[in-house]
Amino acid sequence: MKKIGWPVWYELTALNSTLFVIAAYGHLLPQFILDIPGCGSLNIHPSLLPRYRGPSPIQNAILAGDKTSGVSIIKMDEKMDHGPVLITKEISLSEQDTSETLSKKMFDVGADLLIKIIPDFITGKVKLKEQNHNQAFYTHIIKKEDGYFDINPPAGGPPSPEILDQIIRAYYPWPTAWTKWNNKIVKFLPGALVQMEGKKPMPLEDFLRGHPNFPIKNLL
Repeated sequence: MKKIGWPVWYELTALNSTLFVIAAYGHLLPQFILDIPGCGSLNIHPSLLPRYRGPSPIQNAILAGDKTSGVSIIKMDEKMDHGPVLITKEISLSEQDTSETLSKKMFDVGADLLIKIIPDFITGKVKLKEQNHNQAFYTHIIKKEDGYFDINPPAGGPPSPEILDQIIRAYYPWPTAWTKWNNKIVKFLPGALVQMEGKKPMPLEDFLRGHPNFPIKNLL
């Protein structure tokens, strides 16, 4: 999308829209943009707000080991994931969910919620619910280094099997869970796969047979 400013405002105003719907945009929009449609602007957010506001709610739910999360449809204001809630739906997280699979699941649910709620919203039949802002928890933009963990003592050694599994699933497909060993990057992927820099993914047990000194074996 173009840089938000008055030229964009003129372009969007010319559309004569009743409603804007925004999902996974990643930037704050100014109020003068959000107010262009007669009914304002809605956002699909993949968490049960006010929990996990910000850009990485799906990854944080998996990292926390949450058993449930959900989708919220909110009327947007210019603050991050701050606006009143129209509707929410709780979603169960499986032990196989990655950020990729959970994202698809949540936005499929979000699309269904929009179909259900928009007609009543634009006719004024939906009662908006203010969020409890004192309970807000903010997430951050995921960076490559977030997927890194140190397997070499005395830096702390590898995480527990449970925590490593959460890291692997939360950071798949990007930035992946990874470490460095013998000056090479080693990635850990869902399905107990390992990929050494310059090599194809392989099952962990096969990797360990070829690299018996790799410290991750202590987690098996």
